[in-house]
Amino acid sequence: MSAERLVNPHSDSDDQQVEKSLRPRTLSEFIGQEKVVEQLRIAIAAARGRNEALDHTLFYGPPGLGKTSLANVVANEMGAKIKITSGPAIERAGDLAAILTNLQANDVLFIDEVHRLNRVVEEVLYPAMEDFALDLVVGKGPGARSLRLTLPRFTVIGATTRLALLTSPLRDRFGSVHRLVFYSDDAMAEIVNRSARILGVPISAEGAREIGRRARGTPRIANRILRRVRDYAQVVASGVITLEVARAALAQLEIDELGLDENDRRLLRAIIELFNGGPVGLSTLAAALAEEVDAIEDVYEPFLLQLGFLQRTPRGRVATRRAYEHLGVPYPERALPPDDDNGPQQGTLF
Repeated sequence: MSAERLVNPHSDSDDQQVEKSLRPRTLSEFIGQEKVVEQLRIAIAAARGRNEALDHTLFYGPPGLGKTSLANVVANEMGAKIKITSGPAIERAGDLAAILTNLQANDVLFIDEVHRLNRVVEEVLYPAMEDFALDLVVGKGPGARSLRLTLPRFTVIGATTRLALLTSPLRDRFGSVHRLVFYSDDAMAEIVNRSARILGVPISAEGAREIGRRARGTPRIANRILRRVRDYAQVVASGVITLEVARAALAQLEIDELGLDENDRRLLRAIIELFNGGPVGLSTLAAALAEEVDAIEDVYEPFLLQLGFLQRTPRGRVATRRAYEHLGVPYPERALPPDDDNGPQQGTLF
């Protein structure tokens, strides 16, 4: 596979093109994540003042919070070119070598899903990040020899939703590690207003806040909902997203007052109805829902845990009293707490 195909390996759909247009380009345009933005502002100013490449940087947190956007913002603020790839796309050490040898001084290499890098590929990346060198073996058999190529100083920006899956040697080579958190309702409303301006959609302050507060604190979800509410307003209403139009559109999309959609409610109902509220193992739950384990752990669970609807126990997932109340299901009083040590219950962890 060529370096060109490894970088930006997937063609963009229309929604992806729209999503790109909604991305901020500078730190001043980036809404929310104030601590991360301020730390990046200082690091970028210092690096530019020394005329050096920025330290290798790692962003981690749930999907849709702006890791890719921040990588593009950093490259833009540094006045550098950015090359985008992902862990699964780099299958062999030669693939990574092809990318690294095409980098120029101060370029940014963004690796999404960096925790999914092949271990052999990681071994090539270590000296590249630490010593800006690429170690190659030329020839085969007794005549083989080691060759070290010097690389220009560049910046690796990694993004991951699973920080714990990164190996310690790789994690330690990132000079800056930033955790992205869910956004506040005020930040979400501001993001919806900004996206609506870019899309040319008339929206009231109340409509923007209603969409923002039901978007689970995640800009990607807010932008997706905004496009669907825009369609509803265009066809059913006068084209303007008011509070009433937003609520009607969100009701049609089955997104409730707390931002839960049908998939979230289906997960909670499965725990409550199929497994008596838990504990139920992650793999068992995934099989019952016909979902991937990673999808449950990375996409559904973080927000449900934040709301207090779900608990992780040593023996599996448990639906809380709040989940029962939200779904309108009577909460059964348990004789024993779900994480007691008095023998196995239904749906043990594995």
